[in-house]
Amino acid sequence: MSDENQVRLDKWLWAARFFKTRSQASQAVAGGKVQVGGLRAKPSRLVTVGDVLRIQKEQEEFAIVVRAISDQRRGAPEAQLLYGETLESIVARAEARETRRLLRVVGAAPPGRPGKRDRRLIRKFTKKEE
Repeated sequence: MSDENQVRLDKWLWAARFFKTRSQASQAVAGGKVQVGGLRAKPSRLVTVGDVLRIQKEQEEFAIVVRAISDQRRGAPEAQLLYGETLESIVARAEARETRRLLRVVGAAPPGRPGKRDRRLIRKFTKKEE
């Protein structure tokens, strides 16, 4: 971990493994997907220990507190030491995950167009018996 007190927001998000590349992190910050202290930030904003970040990534939203600063990407166990997720965030993500799971089961759409075998089964099922 770096001895610096501050590092760019996009670089920290990349080092903490929220995004695979620094450019993805920069685009997310510029697009308003990352807030620092409840306010929209720029990729060049400096992050310090104790900052509260809200990160929207795909369908999940994380609320985290910065515990350490690093500008180097390391393994996942080391990256998890850089931040702590709030209890409310953990509970909210679990509830959202469960809601998505229940909605997916109830109204699951077919993955795509039916294949040859699927069409045969459909014809067999819908064929009227005489």
